[in-house]
Amino acid sequence: MKRWNEKYDDKYKRYSLSGQLLDVRSLRKAWTKVRANRGSGGVDGESLASFEANLEQNLTETLRLLKEKHYQPQPVRRVYIPKSDGRQRPLGIPTIRDRVVQQAIKDLLEPIFEEIFLPNSHGYRAGKNAHQAVVKAEAYLNKGYRWVLDADIQGFFDHVNHQIMMDLVREKVADGRILDLLEAFLKSGVMEDGKFAETMEGTPQGGVISPLMANIYLNHFDRRMGEEGFLLLRYADDFLVFCKEEWEAKKALEMAKQILGKELKLTLHPDKTRIMNARVHGVEFVGFKFNGRWRRPRDKATKRFKDEIRYRTRRQQPRNLQMVIQNINPVIRGWGNYFGKGAGFNRFIHLDSWIRMRLRCFKAKKRSQPVIKYTLPGSVLTKTGLVSLISFIHR
Repeated sequence: MKRWNEKYDDKYKRYSLSGQLLDVRSLRKAWTKVRANRGSGGVDGESLASFEANLEQNLTETLRLLKEKHYQPQPVRRVYIPKSDGRQRPLGIPTIRDRVVQQAIKDLLEPIFEEIFLPNSHGYRAGKNAHQAVVKAEAYLNKGYRWVLDADIQGFFDHVNHQIMMDLVREKVADGRILDLLEAFLKSGVMEDGKFAETMEGTPQGGVISPLMANIYLNHFDRRMGEEGFLLLRYADDFLVFCKEEWEAKKALEMAKQILGKELKLTLHPDKTRIMNARVHGVEFVGFKFNGRWRRPRDKATKRFKDEIRYRTRRQQPRNLQMVIQNINPVIRGWGNYFGKGAGFNRFIHLDSWIRMRLRCFKAKKRSQPVIKYTLPGSVLTKTGLVSLISFIHR
């Protein structure tokens, strides 16, 4: 019994999916997900609210264009977000209509490719997350795989080779309409400061379908490293290779360079790729630093957290104490939910104390700290609604 209703080629196990894509129910389901993910509009300036105001008309017109093979994706709107090292990361924001079509295609492709994705890939996959990846990494360290190749692919999303990408998709998808749409999205270009630029390579971060495309692309790397006998753990474009001896880790590095370079046209980041004894120095992965015996947030993650709290508790802002607390609580909850599992108790105590100090400084303005600490104890801040990081430990 087949798992999907679309046509199925038994010999090559390739799928034809147009029938499901050309159904308004698929587009409506995709729209629901796009709306839930929120976000701003693309180059056409249309917002989620305006698209929803004429939803049936928009979905009907999109379906017509898809059926007549006249659908043309628009360029993505390029924006930049700051990175921890002071540089900026480019994001591509598709139009609402393009996001709906991408989501519909993603819904069709994901279950097909999930069947061939390896279990040690944890990024952008349903039922898998960063915490599971850390637990698995710690288990490998405790089994004696203490030498680790810690690697990062340089500019991965900017350098995905379109031809290789499409060849990998064709291994499972035979539908020309779907393939043409995917290629059109890859080559739709970017718009920045009113200027259009072609995209000869890469898949823009921010696109609905980009995470799935990334996993399809790097699944080839996962498999090839496994065939060579290496124990690899990957989250998006960051990966670790676990070895029992240093020479084996060096061999893994050379093999990774060879597979990525010759077969996927990618390179490793020279400043973010290294070999270390993780038991001695600890390894950093998905925001954590750990060695199998202890786990804590990376220093960079702690710094970003403190920078955000520092900004939201700055003295020069037209807010009272309760408003400031309401503004920082989501940051505390998000950080606590992520890092509370297995994190160091003492570090959370220190950060809670530091947050209270920041709030006292905000309240004090120019008054001395001893006076304000006496008049604004921790119990008062708690009653005012301040969330404590300690409350998230071991949840």
